[in-house]
Amino acid sequence: MLIVGLGNPGSDYEKTRHNIGFMVIDELRKRLSASKQSSSNFKGELFKFQNPVSLENHFLLKPLTYMNLSGESVIKVKNFYKIDKVVVIHDDLDLPFGTLRFKFGGGHGGHNGLKSIDAHISREYARVRMGIGKPEHKGEVASYVLSDFSPKEQEHLDEWIGHTADAIEFLLKNSLEDTSSQYAKKGSPC
Repeated sequence: MLIVGLGNPGSDYEKTRHNIGFMVIDELRKRLSASKQSSSNFKGELFKFQNPVSLENHFLLKPLTYMNLSGESVIKVKNFYKIDKVVVIHDDLDLPFGTLRFKFGGGHGGHNGLKSIDAHISREYARVRMGIGKPEHKGEVASYVLSDFSPKEQEHLDEWIGHTADAIEFLLKNSLEDTSSQYAKKGSPC
């Protein structure tokens, strides 16, 4: 399984709403003692870990292509390791902050990272949708997703990232439907 967290590289974007996928990958990397794989061909940071029961290799990926070109990194890793199952963790404007939803396939909803992945590997992958809420005005979307979480949201961020990482660990051994029924979460009161 290839688990992809979406975000943008660089310290300017590190704590922004758009980087929630990167934050979950960082948490999983620590928990699973994933080892870094070196190859500039992958256009991203790639980590490998092994399922202790099945001894199957799994991968964590943070594309470093910037959000709009995420699919370039995903296709390279997917093809090189001949991976069938792909899971993408991403921010979702259509869900309130703190919401966690799971689905397979579907549209990109205007998310440029998903749009790029769809163009490279098709829509046939699992999505872990992390709600970040919406700005008051539609014209503020770009600045909103590239802004840091509010102080109130930051109070809940670690717990939410941990909950999402728990869900991904569960997903390694269970179906997407079972993971959804166990870990789907409504937004917090921010």
